[in-house]
Amino acid sequence: MEKAPLFELPYIHSNETYQLKEDLGKVIVLTFWASWCPDCGKDLPKKEQLFKTMDHEKVKMLTINVVGRERMEEKGIRYAEEFLTQPTLKDRGREVYDLYESEGVPTTIIIDQQGNIYNKFGDKASFLEIVESIGNLI
Repeated sequence: MEKAPLFELPYIHSNETYQLKEDLGKVIVLTFWASWCPDCGKDLPKKEQLFKTMDHEKVKMLTINVVGRERMEEKGIRYAEEFLTQPTLKDRGREVYDLYESEGVPTTIIIDQQGNIYNKFGDKASFLEIVESIGNLI
């Protein structure tokens, strides 16, 4: 298994930063997204429901706005304000998106308790597959 690359990114609504290493030991779910993307519009509301029912001691869910895939940075910020309650980070262009070799939005990365990339889902993955993958780890 491949180790998940460590990164540090700012939260979309503040100057504070998040470091992946803070949550190693939990299952970490990263979702890369862009505001204009129809598949993100379907995926993110489901992830929001999951976030609200998830045991946050065991699972850390984060979304990452891929600024480098946005037409205007403000659109990503507005989308996050309107629709997301889970912690949302802002990529530096496409830096972390590319670090994780993402090919589209949404891309979902599941990192296991040992810090390995356990699974990676592209824009065509079903939500059920993602939930089952998280379930296998907890």
